Amino acid sequence: MPGKAINLNADLGEGFGPWQMGDDAAMLDTVASANIACGGHAGDPNTMRRTVRLAKQRGVSIGAHPSYPDLQGFGRRAMAMSPEELESQVAFQIGALAGIAVLEATRVTHVKPHGALNNLACVDRAVADTICRAMCAADRTLILLAPAASQLVIAGRAAGLAVVEEIFADRAYLPDGQLVPRARPDAMIHGPAACLAHVLAMLDAGALIATDGTRIPTPIGSICVHGDSPDAVAVAKHLRQQLGTQGYRILSLPEIAAGA
Repeated sequence: MPGKAINLNADLGEGFGPWQMGDDAAMLDTVASANIACGGHAGDPNTMRRTVRLAKQRGVSIGAHPSYPDLQGFGRRAMAMSPEELESQVAFQIGALAGIAVLEATRVTHVKPHGALNNLACVDRAVADTICRAMCAADRTLILLAPAASQLVIAGRAAGLAVVEEIFADRAYLPDGQLVPRARPDAMIHGPAACLAHVLAMLDAGALIATDGTRIPTPIGSICVHGDSPDAVAVAKHLRQQLGTQGYRILSLPEIAAGA
């Protein structure tokens, strides 16, 4: 098929009980894959089921978004856990969403770790390996959605998992390829136009581009827009529209992993 293929994903289902975060329905009208919180940093059975149902209705592929068990800190605080504890926690959360998906006659096709767990897995091979072991035990056909140029990518490939590398539309990068910490004022990229420029620069370069101009060459298969940011829907819509004008086809993660 003509055109360049790319995935657009978002972290969704991040409410809890009566408390809602972001406009999941609007995001699901725009993205091609959803990373759904599964009880660690957010999410509960009803929120998970509602988000899965909406994703299925829109043909959006479904992924588990496991994290440290840290509801109060939204999974953004690292926790000291043994490899066995962490492996159990990741498998537990993947299994929770897989069970909910069955209720809606669909299935989980990918996994993307959240927050502090994702950040640590990017630089700590042992943590990355633990996540991959849990994925393999749960379902070896799961796709690993991992930050580009990270230890998690390397671990996923070593484990024999299908891996898709992602960049962040709304986050800035350090020269080593890690995300700028959220505590810094330059961590976030705000507004549809700025996010688009950030994404297109990296796609054109085939590399992560840091705040100081450092470039780290990497394949790029997916673009993430964080669903909890105030302008998330506007950013996602602008990206989808403008990427189309640049000749990109927006595909689901299974399609990207299959080389469609």
